[in-house]
Amino acid sequence: MTAPPGRRERKKAATRQKIADTALRLFLERGYDAVGIRDVAAEADVAVTTLFSHFASKEALVFEQDDEFERRLTRAVTDRAAHEPLVPALRHEVEALVRHCTGDDAGPTWHLIDETPALRAYEESMRLRHAESLAAAMTADARLTPTPTACRTIARFVIDAYSLARDADDPDAALDETFRMIEAAWEAARSSPRAAAAGPRPATPRGRPARG
Repeated sequence: MTAPPGRRERKKAATRQKIADTALRLFLERGYDAVGIRDVAAEADVAVTTLFSHFASKEALVFEQDDEFERRLTRAVTDRAAHEPLVPALRHEVEALVRHCTGDDAGPTWHLIDETPALRAYEESMRLRHAESLAAAMTADARLTPTPTACRTIARFVIDAYSLARDADDPDAALDETFRMIEAAWEAARSSPRAAAAGPRPATPRGRPARG
């Protein structure tokens, strides 16, 4: 069982959330380009150095759950039950992320992102990073036989499925359609001659792909 966070961790989390909420409010009120880091720090009543201890860039303020989303995706691989199939586990997590990002209050934030080139570029790089982290978790899982290239391909499909569903009029239908294709691609990767010949790979440290 995971121990509950201590007082220091709770205080850090509260400060981080306060900074992110303040930044988003200012961006929505004034426009992203009209608000500087010092404006956010002053409004949140924290030092600029404190802000940067929580967020590496101005763009990151808009994507404050970036790291948590990445962890959830990789845990869908690493924490699934011994005999739980991979694709349904990923589908379940992607559904949860889509629900989070398509709530009634999410519209203004996505409009801000869509109209701001810097935020669009950051989101694209974030998606690629999430795909690479997911692929690394898949490659490191000794229970899975597909090659590292196949794992990277499927991981990108999964991240794209999230993005497509998030923007769709019917997210559930979009996930149904995309994950049927992902399942078929994964089954093809598992049954490829190279994967069959390789068999289960030796486990590697989490987050580092197996070589060979």
